[in-house]
Parts: sequence; C-alpha cells; structure tokens
Amino acid sequence: MHKKSTLKKTIMEQATHDLPETTGAKGISKDRLGLIYSPKPGKGKRWKHVLHYLEQRGAAFDYVKSENSADVERLAAMMTRSGYRTIIIAGGDAALNYAINGIMNTPSPSGEHPALGVIPMGFANDFARFWGFSASDYRHTVDQLLQRRVRRIDVGRARPYVPDAADNGPLYFLNCVNVGVAASIINLRHWTRSFLGLRTLSYLLSAFLLIFQRMSFHIEFATGGDHFSRRTMALCIGSARGYGQTPSAVPYNGQLDISLVSPPQFTQLLHGLWLLFTGRFLSHKGIAVWRSKHIEILSLDHAGFSLDGRFCPLHAERMTVDILPEEIPFLIP
Repeated sequence: MHKKSTLKKTIMEQATHDLPETTGAKGISKDRLGLIYSPKPGKGKRWKHVLHYLEQRGAAFDYVKSENSADVERLAAMMTRSGYRTIIIAGGDAALNYAINGIMNTPSPSGEHPALGVIPMGFANDFARFWGFSASDYRHTVDQLLQRRVRRIDVGRARPYVPDAADNGPLYFLNCVNVGVAASIINLRHWTRSFLGLRTLSYLLSAFLLIFQRMSFHIEFATGGDHFSRRTMALCIGSARGYGQTPSAVPYNGQLDISLVSPPQFTQLLHGLWLLFTGRFLSHKGIAVWRSKHIEILSLDHAGFSLDGRFCPLHAERMTVDILPEEIPFLIP
C-alpha cells in the first residue's frame, strides 16, 4: 500500500531536500517503487489519475515531484543512494535522460543499478514508444510496469571534450546523440510543442525557425578503423531509433547505429524534414549509415548536440561515444 511513512512525507513535502539515507540495501523494501514526476504543461491532471490508479492497484510507492527536468538527475541519484530497487520516471525523454545520468553516477547500497521504468508524459516519448508504452493509456502502462518484467538494456556513453572545463566526465543516454541540425530540430520541436501544444503546428513552426539555423558543419570522425572528413548537416548516433534517424537500432545488441546527412538543397531539406517527421528518414537522399560499438568525433566544428532530446549547452571540440552492453535493467511490457 501507499503508506504515509516518514520517508514518504519527506519525499512529498521536501522535494528540494535530500532523501534520508538508509542503513544500506535493506533500508528500502525491494518491492517499493520510487516515482519521480517531471511536470509538463497540461499534464498535471493525468498525473493525479496515475497516482489514483497506483493506489487502486495497491502498489507500494513513494513519489517526488521535480522542479524541472534537470532536477530529475539529483532526485534519481538520491533514490539510488537510498536503496530503491526500482525507479520510475513519469515524464518525457529528457527527464529519462537526466534519470539515467543520476543512476549511472551514483553507487547503490546493493551494488546493482536499480531497475528503471517510464510512464510517458512528455512531448515526444520516443524511447517509451519504442517499447510500446503509450502516453494516452496510463492504466495499461501502469499495469505493465507492476508486472515487473525486466530486460537488461544497453546504455550509451558520450565523452565530450570541452577546453578548460573542470570536468569532462561522461554523459549517458538511452536513445541517441544528435549533432548539428538534428539537435536543433529536436530542440526547436520541444520548444514549439511546449509553447503551442499542437503537434502539427509545432512541426510547421520548427521547420520555419530551422531556416535561421546554421545548416552545414565540417565534421571529422573515425569508426570501425575508418576515418571520415565530411561536410554534413546532421549526425545521429543511436542506441534506439533516434527520433526516426536510426530506425533499425535496438537498445540490446551492444551496437550503435550511425546516420550522417549530407547538406541538401532547400527543396531536399523540406522533403527531409517531412521524412523525419513521418518516420521514413533513411529513404532520403544523402544519408550514409554505419553500425559500430564506438565512434570518435575528432572535430565538431562548433556544432551543437543533444542527448535523448535534451539539448546540451556545452561547446565541445570533440567527443567519443561508445556503448555499455546490457548495463541496466529496464521495465518492459
């Protein structure tokens, strides 16, 4: 049951403070869920329905509401440190990315990463949709999660090098790393979706705003023993389908799918955007693809990048990306 324990009160009423430390792996029941809710505009009513349904199902859980997506990383780290064996994120791709970074960078009392789950409540929910979780049917999602079916999945690792940075430590991802215009598309799409709310209008506005973005970058990278130096519009490195750019990638084969887009003419760009939004990206002309366990980007040419739809404001000169096979347990349908 969802008990009003001291721990639960601490989580609910003091979301901006640390969770109390436990006495080790036995401090939290292995069946008790830790939920982190990352609010999105217009989703508050659905979250109340989720809580009510969890209580109806008799689930044992504690929950905390994050102040923003970035706060999810801190909360996921605290839940990991406190001994929760299962952490479920109610939010979108960016919240899930912050959660995996909090988990990966925090030791657990049991010595094992907690199982990670997701209740999709974001704007894209690309990783959740890969597994068949629907944002429109929270009851089905909760039912599936409570069955505790677990599959170990890969975790991607990116190491951007930022000159004079105090820390060039790794950043983790579940879905993809996007470099160049692809990062701009996702950033614009998230911004316009949060502003407009309507999917079609947000796509149209994103396409319009993209006209004012830089379209071409000279990127050097090496993978599989081969070296490439090309002018490109976008580079996607996916452990999963990467918002349609790496549609053949799966997060359990220990491999990364890589797609590179050559700079198109304006009419080709509009066609490419349409194929991206409709999930047929690889049929566009000018796409080159690889599959590898490791890629070293030797020069980014000031291109921006994102992780799982989370835009990173780092000005990296170069970056290495690899994969950690079957690194974390994930709740699947």
